[in-house]
Amino acid sequence: MDKKISQQSNHIHRIKTGSHHLGRLIMQLQRLERHPRNFGDAGPLTPSEIHTIDAIGYEGGILMSELASRLGVTKGAVTQLFSRLEAKELVKRSLHPDDSRAVLISLTEKGKSAYQAHEDVHLNFYKELSAQLDEEEIRIFEKCIQKLNEFMQK
Repeated sequence: MDKKISQQSNHIHRIKTGSHHLGRLIMQLQRLERHPRNFGDAGPLTPSEIHTIDAIGYEGGILMSELASRLGVTKGAVTQLFSRLEAKELVKRSLHPDDSRAVLISLTEKGKSAYQAHEDVHLNFYKELSAQLDEEEIRIFEKCIQKLNEFMQK
């Protein structure tokens, strides 16, 4: 019985230590998310701006309402972001070919350059991380992240 309690205590301690490391990682990510960065020739872009560009670029073109839903923000917030990006000549609007009331937004060439630069940043990160992990560690990492997401959604 004492051995079982000791194992459970050790298990809880290891989870607590892992949680502490995860908390530090989240804080580091939050620090990164506070500062504008340069992506291609677009100049400095805030995290919300580059994530908006990423969502538009991923879709190739998207309705304003769909973009708001995808980003999890209000249409008003997307309109403000879009206006900033439009002023920087990174996005453009056009009428939807099938619905003249709908506005389709897409990236300009400059916006596509920023989108690709952002993709390259992610690709380089994944390459560097994968060089540090073997196949088993990657499998365990995926499984842990999946289980953590499922737990947090409860």
